[in-house]
Amino acid sequence: MGIFSKLQDKIKSAVPRSVIRDLSELLSEDQIVLDQSGLKAYETDALTAIKVIPFVVVMPHTTEEVAAIAAISHKYSIPLVPRGAGTSLAGGAIPLSNAIVICLSRMNRILDIDLTNRTATVQAGVTNLAISAAVDRDGFFYAPDPSSQLSCTIAGNIAMNSGGAHCLKYGVTTHNLLGVKMVTAEGEVLDFGGPYYDPAGYDFLSIITGSEGGLGIVTEATVMLRPKPEGARPLLLGFDTHDAAGDCVAAIIAAGHLPVAIEFMDKPAIHSCEKHANAGYPLDVEALLIIEVEGSEEEIDVGIQQILRIASQFNPSHKRVAQTKEEAAAIWLGRKSAFGALGRISEYLCMDGVIPLSKLSHVLAKITEICKSYKFDVANIFHAGDGNLHPLIMYDANRPGEFERVEKCGAEILELCVLAGGCITGEHGVGVEKRELMGLQFDETDLYNQMRIKLIFDPNWDLNPDKVFPLEIAEKFREEEMIKPQGDNQ
Repeated sequence: MGIFSKLQDKIKSAVPRSVIRDLSELLSEDQIVLDQSGLKAYETDALTAIKVIPFVVVMPHTTEEVAAIAAISHKYSIPLVPRGAGTSLAGGAIPLSNAIVICLSRMNRILDIDLTNRTATVQAGVTNLAISAAVDRDGFFYAPDPSSQLSCTIAGNIAMNSGGAHCLKYGVTTHNLLGVKMVTAEGEVLDFGGPYYDPAGYDFLSIITGSEGGLGIVTEATVMLRPKPEGARPLLLGFDTHDAAGDCVAAIIAAGHLPVAIEFMDKPAIHSCEKHANAGYPLDVEALLIIEVEGSEEEIDVGIQQILRIASQFNPSHKRVAQTKEEAAAIWLGRKSAFGALGRISEYLCMDGVIPLSKLSHVLAKITEICKSYKFDVANIFHAGDGNLHPLIMYDANRPGEFERVEKCGAEILELCVLAGGCITGEHGVGVEKRELMGLQFDETDLYNQMRIKLIFDPNWDLNPDKVFPLEIAEKFREEEMIKPQGDNQ
């Protein structure tokens, strides 16, 4: 009770004192954030347009502490919002109601590395890049590489099924995940999968991956390690039109080639990134492709020559192959810095639609038309090889009503993706940003079946509520299932 006595003068009046008492008996003082300035750091994530101060933030060190926190949340029926590094671009970690935010960033230990079986078991707060760094000298790496890989955590990647530039060859998180340890809403600890392929029984691991913290809190993960390639080399191809660049991408894939990455940048993105990173990008082109080939030196040379032959059909105005490690690093630094570079110029809403490659040129032209109709500038930076688009719609956050307009613009773009045969998210997740757009892709029966799965894992609807599902449909479902309102036990 000593910690509780020290903290109670900081407790917000809206927080049931019994909740803070129970938390303070479980955790040390430095694991609980209650003061207003401290809580403000957790009011939003990378979708900065929405801000909600949580009740309290807790920072566990172990799975056992996470389970005990979940049990307290369940006891008082208070929403529990898992959070890693807060890099979600879809508002996945924002506490939209009076919630306990459970920040997993202190769970940052690598628990086991098994090079014989090519696996690593890590706590939830370990970053992607830290896994690769731990096995780099042994000739291995962890493949998923979101642009935020320096800071984004493995549990957040699992929640959103994140990808990255190299997912064209190596797949997204679900293709590199073998097992998880997960805490349920009621505080039960479950294990799914393990350090092996295709475990017996139902494939719950695939349901959990991409569930956005709504089914449970992942505290540990066993991931696949891959041998590092002998080498890799990127090349730059500049084009005078978006159509030519898009058609070139489709032709490379149609010809049966699988580079490790194909990235697309349009002129606004090229200029912003070059100014920020001095990557040596051409400034007189409308579209730029970054294509990376890996393997032995002979394989790389053959692959690059094959790609250049295909690209020649589309008359690239710029061709350059990286000749040194430094040139290659600069090319990727520019791409990885893209979001930050554009953020220095303007606020933006980053979309995350997916389309068939055959529709790439058409969709890019329509995106420009849609943004012009709203009088917004747009920069396109995306994973062209698998059709995962990232239009960045630039707007003035200080202008009243501007965010509402940019949301409408973004909704039209995602509707365009669905009409083209794609979907509303490739790797960022649904969160808050796309919640009301789920109806573009799923009818009410589809959504009800998804919500029934959540109900099995989270009967009181306490885990990361008000995310993923359209509010009106979710409320109707909860009434029909007689889910008690949050806070009934307070």
